Amino acid sequence: QVQLVESGGGSVQAGGSLRLSCVASGRTFSIYHMGWYRQAPGKERELVASITSGGTTTYVDSVQGRFTISKDGAKDTVYLQMNSLKPDDTAIYYCSVVVYGPYQYWGQGTQVTVSS
Repeated sequence: QVQLVESGGGSVQAGGSLRLSCVASGRTFSIYHMGWYRQAPGKERELVASITSGGTTTYVDSVQGRFTISKDGAKDTVYLQMNSLKPDDTAIYYCSVVVYGPYQYWGQGTQVTVSS
């Protein structure tokens, strides 16, 4: 089992920045993929950014160049730095990890609201 706790969401004006954090606990040694997803009202959940245990990152096109995913292995934490935020970025953001099995775990979600 892996437990995930997210923080850092909030409200910001367009053009602003936020940094999300997700702290993992439990069987963290088995994590090989970490990601941030988001779900806006009436839309499906989408993968925003991901990072592997080796440090390879991927981004959805809509956030490329604006968002940066990173991790701190010593703290079992993954971050999502979000810059130049747009109203379309408004959503609930979820942290997720995949462990060998494979099994996927989810955080409780944190709200990000961007006003124009």
